[in-house]
Amino acid sequence: MSAPLLAHDLVRTLGTRRVLDGVSLTAAPGRRIGLIGENGTGKSTLLRLLAGVDEPDGGTVVRPADLGFLHQEMPFEPAATIAEVLDDALREARADLAALDRLTADLAETPPDAPGHADLLAAYGERLDSAQQHDAWDADRRAELVLAGLGLGALAHDRTLGTLSGGQRGRLALAALLVRRPGALLLDEPTNHLDDDAAAFVEEQLRALPGMVVVASHDRAFLDAVCTDLIDLDPSADGPVRFGGGYTAYQAEKRAERDRWQRRFDAEQEELSQLRRAVDVTAHQVAPGRAKRDNEKMGYGHTAGRVQNQISRRVRDAARRLDELERDQVRKPPTPLRLRPGGLAAASADGLLLSLRDVTVPGRLRLDRLDLLSGDRLLVTGPNGTGKSTLLGVLAGRLDAAGAVTRRRGLTVGLLTQDTTVDEPDRTVQQAYELALGPERAESVPLRSLGLIAPRDLGARVGDLSVGQRRRLALALLVADPPELLLLDEPTNHLSPRLADELEDALGTGPGAVVVASHDRWLRDRWVGRQLRLAG
Repeated sequence: MSAPLLAHDLVRTLGTRRVLDGVSLTAAPGRRIGLIGENGTGKSTLLRLLAGVDEPDGGTVVRPADLGFLHQEMPFEPAATIAEVLDDALREARADLAALDRLTADLAETPPDAPGHADLLAAYGERLDSAQQHDAWDADRRAELVLAGLGLGALAHDRTLGTLSGGQRGRLALAALLVRRPGALLLDEPTNHLDDDAAAFVEEQLRALPGMVVVASHDRAFLDAVCTDLIDLDPSADGPVRFGGGYTAYQAEKRAERDRWQRRFDAEQEELSQLRRAVDVTAHQVAPGRAKRDNEKMGYGHTAGRVQNQISRRVRDAARRLDELERDQVRKPPTPLRLRPGGLAAASADGLLLSLRDVTVPGRLRLDRLDLLSGDRLLVTGPNGTGKSTLLGVLAGRLDAAGAVTRRRGLTVGLLTQDTTVDEPDRTVQQAYELALGPERAESVPLRSLGLIAPRDLGARVGDLSVGQRRRLALALLVADPPELLLLDEPTNHLSPRLADELEDALGTGPGAVVVASHDRWLRDRWVGRQLRLAG
């Protein structure tokens, strides 16, 4: 059985911002921990520290030797083949089996009372534990099952990585880890670009692992299906909070926790206010040189010392409590980000906005008919490779297609793509926003008013933003000057679960037409508009 993964009091500063401040985590075998929180709260940073890819500025990590980390880029050259990736993933299992064969032969030749027999037996036990953990006897068959489960089964094993799409390379990296079955598995957004069948397959594989899993994910259905615990890295009264259970249980507990924090803060602020008044008023009562009232002059000599001491003691007690409370008070709960667009898409005259007839993009999309009306809400679904992103590109006018594509004259269209590129990484977030919209529009719709970018990040370099923060900025640019037709490609990818909840709420309201292409099972289960399923 693997040793636990232990992190204690981790601190990590990137640029001028402290991303992690005293984060601790314990992951034992059999636990599957989900990391959640707003974009930029340090989920990916924490995974890199746990994996040893980065070093913390403070704190310690004790990790088991058998650890696997899903990197953004595979540690192989483009000329490497799928077969070479699989051989590397199977290396430990094959080594376990070879060692067991060798130790079995050595034990057969070593009498039980021989000096080295006990050491051989101990080594055999260790190798047997490792082989069982890696399910070594079934490893080669498992490799084929995993490739098929992730939609890679049809790829020839002599294909090089350079000939694969980005999504295929990402799935192959995940496949290699599932084949390997390390004792500790660290995953960053593992369900991005997975269709339903592949996501369900990954969930089943992770639940069957005997070791520990720590995963950062925006996928609410995945969090519900896989995780035994969730760690919320959003600010809270007592630091990161660990919840038992999946996302559904977390939603209710998170609201209750936030309410408790707010009530605790309000009560302390009220007590602080009362103590300050008490100290000021009581101190004034015993201030030197204060003129005595007539009713105080009578018998003053008898009681002056006793009253003076009582009042002075009350001043000291109140001042002491005030000092303690000011030093240790609960900080104010930060105002949570709230998506607050006036409308995701702009109003347009009633009627037909756009129509497609017999549209074909060779090898990518074939669609007989589609009509989009003002106010439409359309969800486009389908397995990987069926043309969802291609369809949005055609609707946006960014891809040429055979067939008839008819748009209403003057129709404004906005597209949120899956990949958000950074053209000017040294510009601040606020500068990028003003440059893209123009100063007049940026002033009339301030970025901070949209609830997508935290005020502390307005002065950050765009190049320093996380992937999720860049997606938020791209979405902000669209909703700040909403088009009549808004196209969203996997809009909940890289968004925090809470913001994804709010985006879904916003999709159902307001004028204009919205088309969403998504694998997000949570979103799809709650969709109330039209649906178009592409079958390839």
